[in-house]
Amino acid sequence: MYQRIAHIALLVEDYDSAIEFYTKKLEFEVLEDTRLSDIKRWVLVAPKGAKECSLLLAKASNENQAKVIGNQSGGRVFLFLYTDDFWRDYKKYKERDVSFVRDPQELEYGTVAVFQDLYGNLWDLIEPKK
Repeated sequence: MYQRIAHIALLVEDYDSAIEFYTKKLEFEVLEDTRLSDIKRWVLVAPKGAKECSLLLAKASNENQAKVIGNQSGGRVFLFLYTDDFWRDYKKYKERDVSFVRDPQELEYGTVAVFQDLYGNLWDLIEPKK
């Protein structure tokens, strides 16, 4: 049996500003951007070269969804971005004004720092120990 998580829905206020953040600040790629209606699009983004999982940028369609934009995980770190070179990416993100809310730490599992996306969702940037 084979299963995998293909996409994670991330609520956003606006497709284009979310695409700009993920592609310009984090260097993700747009895998798909298909218009489904006048107000709905199917937008997938992922780190360059990622094969297993992508983010589905989902524009909030009602008040309940809009209320949790930026806080889908109740204030916990929500997403985990692994890298093969922590310091390269950390410096690059800092230069691009990505907001880090926890400074880099060397922990038993690797080097990690916490940053926010454009809506306030918390991400771990991690270079795991080999």
